[in-house]
Amino acid sequence: MSDYYDVLGVSRDASTDEIKKSFRRLARDTHPDANPDDPQAEERFREIALAYEVLSDERKRAAYDRGETVAAGDLFSNFSGLDDILQQFFGGAGRAGRSQGRDVGVRVDMTLAEAAAGLSREITFSALGPCEVCAGSGSEPGHDVVGCPTCGGRGQVQVQRNTLLGAMMTVNQCSTCRGRGQIIEEACHECRGAGRVEAEQTLTVEIPSGVDTGTRLRLTGRGEASDLNAPPGDLYVEMRIMPDERFERRGEELWHRVRVGVAEAALGKEIKVPLVDGGSHLFELPAGTQPSSLYRISREGMPRLRRRGRGDLVVEVEVVVPEELSAEEEDLLRRFAALREEDPGPSGKKKRRKAR
Repeated sequence: MSDYYDVLGVSRDASTDEIKKSFRRLARDTHPDANPDDPQAEERFREIALAYEVLSDERKRAAYDRGETVAAGDLFSNFSGLDDILQQFFGGAGRAGRSQGRDVGVRVDMTLAEAAAGLSREITFSALGPCEVCAGSGSEPGHDVVGCPTCGGRGQVQVQRNTLLGAMMTVNQCSTCRGRGQIIEEACHECRGAGRVEAEQTLTVEIPSGVDTGTRLRLTGRGEASDLNAPPGDLYVEMRIMPDERFERRGEELWHRVRVGVAEAALGKEIKVPLVDGGSHLFELPAGTQPSSLYRISREGMPRLRRRGRGDLVVEVEVVVPEELSAEEEDLLRRFAALREEDPGPSGKKKRRKAR
């Protein structure tokens, strides 16, 4: 992180007036509108504005001087972009610019097996798209689109504003053409000059293996069209994995619980463990398995999203102790207990199961 004192070019014991004076000077020099050919101007301006926000506030400055993390990034969290930041600092309308189309969000439900394998899914959603009648121009076919006489086809007009930094020249969107730079002679009958209409859109999305609930795929430029011939928005596809009664997912691991009886746990047995990709794995439960024992089946869990390999399948053993015993079963257990030199409680405390 940059040193905010160096950014503003002041000493660490600078007064509030000195900080403000330096900020004014630097803001004039680095203002993006004063440097239209410099792609780095906006980033430098943001850094200067951020430094001023921290050092002009006594509480934030004191915390910064102590080496604490200052959440100065919150300065920009409530703004949509540099235009709103300029409004905050200069009281103007900011720079004009063509707004990108809005982003669109779509949710896709899928099974755990589909998430493990990956799939192609056709999705349908409603969003503003280019008008097919006028091809997005907003003009009725057969009629001309002419340059805006107010802005000379630039879509922007310069306005001098008086701010705390003094007189500054800002650029605003042309109100005549709404930033298009062009004027239509007759509006399209379908979209009424907007150049876009609400339409149902369908596309096929390739969903990679390993996605989880909350995973979002970003499809650049597949969102809502802009009404100013600017780039369209993005499409965000969010995943929701439906519950699977066979497994509990824990990141890249899948957990499967098996229930075995006391004798099976003591003597061991073969168990068929289901696999998320289909089929089963024959698992040899060892003799003497204890309750809540965990066994791993390597690389039979979920694939790692956009990485090689996959997690493990964890088998959790639940040993089921019978709640009811027949007289014969109780007698066998007591004989077993005697051989083990165990001392169970007296008979009759548990409900007996009727002999078959």
